Amino acid sequence: MVNRRRFLLYGSTALIAALLRSEMQAASPPPNVLWLTIDDLNDWIGVLGGHPQTQTPNIDRLARRGTLFTQAYCAVPACNPSRVATLTGIAPQNSGVYANRSDWRVALPDTLTLPQLFKANGYWVGGAGKIYHDRFPDCTDWDEYYPYHRYQDGKPRAGAWGADPEPPQRPFNGVPKSRNLDWGSLDIADTAMPDTQIAAWTVEKLQARYETPFFLACGLFKPHLPWYIPATYFEPFPLDSLILPEIRNDDLDDIPPAGQDLARQYHHQRIMNAGSYAEAVQAYLAAIAYVDAQVGRILDGLDRSPHARNTVVVLWSDHGWHLGEKLHWTKFALWEEATRVPLIIALPNQRGQSCDRVVSLLDLYPTLAELCQLTNTPVLSGTSLVPWLQNPRRRRDVPAVMLWENHVSVRWEQYRYTRYQDGSEEFYDHRRDPQEWENLAGNGAIATLQQDLAAWVPTQFAAAAPLAEQQLDGCTDSNYSRNPEILNPQ
Repeated sequence: MVNRRRFLLYGSTALIAALLRSEMQAASPPPNVLWLTIDDLNDWIGVLGGHPQTQTPNIDRLARRGTLFTQAYCAVPACNPSRVATLTGIAPQNSGVYANRSDWRVALPDTLTLPQLFKANGYWVGGAGKIYHDRFPDCTDWDEYYPYHRYQDGKPRAGAWGADPEPPQRPFNGVPKSRNLDWGSLDIADTAMPDTQIAAWTVEKLQARYETPFFLACGLFKPHLPWYIPATYFEPFPLDSLILPEIRNDDLDDIPPAGQDLARQYHHQRIMNAGSYAEAVQAYLAAIAYVDAQVGRILDGLDRSPHARNTVVVLWSDHGWHLGEKLHWTKFALWEEATRVPLIIALPNQRGQSCDRVVSLLDLYPTLAELCQLTNTPVLSGTSLVPWLQNPRRRRDVPAVMLWENHVSVRWEQYRYTRYQDGSEEFYDHRRDPQEWENLAGNGAIATLQQDLAAWVPTQFAAAAPLAEQQLDGCTDSNYSRNPEILNPQ
């Protein structure tokens, strides 16, 4: 799954363990945390080898000085439930937050979020951009929050994910009835993009000095749709030499009808009929290159800051994304492309290493609580990854469990087991079949292993959180900038 020639393993386990021990001494100052969330980014980054032409030099350089988790998975392949699970540490089957419209604060009224836990432990807590799904901001998390450029009243209100800037007309790509699946190059500068403003604000906060340690969260929106990107980011990906994902027209033949229904709910046939497959892949690569440049701005800002030697950097994506694999587009499915995510945890002065064990985004909350020695940590669904930061080859027997609608998928080592609501199944061996082309479910040779993974399917599910029928008005607290300055990125 990972092109090992593209990622060099640096340092030794002893060095990482010593670094962790030294940071966790009571006499040492608590580390700061820089929390970087990227929306809809799949494994198309250089160090994961998801696409041979992707250009992510800045994410890759972070991986080279941190721990890259090569098999990290979301809890739900959708923005709201994935982010809620990660920021509360509560698995969806325990919270009832399953959908983008799930009102998670109604379901979890007393839950202490990760930013709130840092706040309760004396940290200054700042946020910018898309941290939660925009329909459900949590105003009590932040000492200061910087919103999207287009919402300069300072409220992280619902709908903040809309296109900004807008193209001359929609659909801009010429694909009929493509809803929000739109893309195109715009003759604009980076500074016209909200993510650039969000990155600039984050850099500004990194240059400040604080009386307490800080937790600084930055939520970058791209490569979420629509892919309206400055034209310069399209240039490295000319259509005449673009490599497209390998897809099979018979890919759905051996999977259950429930899986076929998931695959066909979205845009694949419309894009293929319009002859726009290459253009879509080009636009996604351009969006990734753009957001990587913003990651670079932030990392450069951290390196220039007074906090470079005492800041833990965490970079993750809320879920993956399909571009035609399994004849499917977007997320909202339980195959590898929708559920596998980039995850990097970089400690100060660390050399890079990779961990090939399966982990979940649910593990981030307990990991940071342990690294930063936070007190009064609530009961959590995940497991701290500190032992795997110390020894990335350590065995891990806990799989990653992910849900979508009423279906469940279990990922452990090289295997994926999926059970749909009607009891039908899929089983894949990624060592032999990384594209998940051959469904082995029911094969006698793997019957025991299939049964073992099936035992991890939850047997009880929390009642679904109520769905919000209207967009929320957002926050009005004084810690939200009313007229955020248009910043000049460095």
